[in-house]
Amino acid sequence: MLNQSELSSISKGEAIDHFLLIKKCEIRLTKNGKEFISLELSDKSFSSAANLWEDASGFKSIKNSLAVGDVVKITGSMDEYQGNAQIKIESIRLTKQSDDVTPKDFLPKSLRDLNVMKKEFTSRMEKISDNDLKNLMKNIFTEERFIKYTSVPAGKMWHHGYISGLIEHTLEIIRICDLMCDIHQQINRDLLVCGAMLHDFGKIEELSFEPVFEYTDKGKLLGHIVIAAMIVNDEINKTLDFPENLKNNLLHLILSHQGKLEYASPVVPKTLEAITLYQADELSAKVNAYKNVIANEIKPGSNWTKFISLAGTDIHSHGLPNKSDDNKKTLFD
Repeated sequence: MLNQSELSSISKGEAIDHFLLIKKCEIRLTKNGKEFISLELSDKSFSSAANLWEDASGFKSIKNSLAVGDVVKITGSMDEYQGNAQIKIESIRLTKQSDDVTPKDFLPKSLRDLNVMKKEFTSRMEKISDNDLKNLMKNIFTEERFIKYTSVPAGKMWHHGYISGLIEHTLEIIRICDLMCDIHQQINRDLLVCGAMLHDFGKIEELSFEPVFEYTDKGKLLGHIVIAAMIVNDEINKTLDFPENLKNNLLHLILSHQGKLEYASPVVPKTLEAITLYQADELSAKVNAYKNVIANEIKPGSNWTKFISLAGTDIHSHGLPNKSDDNKKTLFD
């Protein structure tokens, strides 16, 4: 059982005596031809680069056996290189059974209660009025698929990058989509909500999370958009007399939900429901990403993060108090 401070709370110069998960591991050579190991180490709160040099205690005994997904015991200190955190390793060893730690101890998880999220999802599915869509959704969300759907992260690192991140992300999108349907009655609510539930469904096969978050071979070769479209199309083809127009519009939501061709969508949004889903997806993903960046990437003595490449900017934490009573609870409380 882990009982150690979070990696994100350790400042430059402070000591590290931690169990950490290896997320990347590569043997490299210095300019002088000496071997060292380039690592990425993490706990639930933070990931940091580290170099394991040959003068570190344990280097020779461990260098040929380290692998992604291993848990190691590290002593050393937090350092910095080119503005980024870097762990300076003094000693390293693989864990023993008596340490009582596993890779799962280091994977971040959604802060929301999983059983509550599952109930919210299935309850919303029951409210679908269109029988063709409701029956299709029940056929797609088999027990086996639903277990995966409620376990996988929504992304590897940018947004909702934690266990059960996909269902949390999806529920946020459904709420946004329902709100937009309340504002704009021209939107087909059932179609949009089903599109929201299915837009990232392919991530159950695109992403793995044991022992670390990583893309599967299928995920790398096909991508979650194509995977989802294939699954949904196959399930529709098993259904007698499923309306062709409804099929095409549902598939369009999946195929267009990333909004732009350069973002890997094979088509751009061309319906009211498609543009709504794209913007709802963007809003959920980017707000979550900005929250995480502000929580973990603010530079010491500053209220700015470093430049965040995926955002295309550095991000500001204004520190202003939120005095509105309306903000003490969320829609999910």
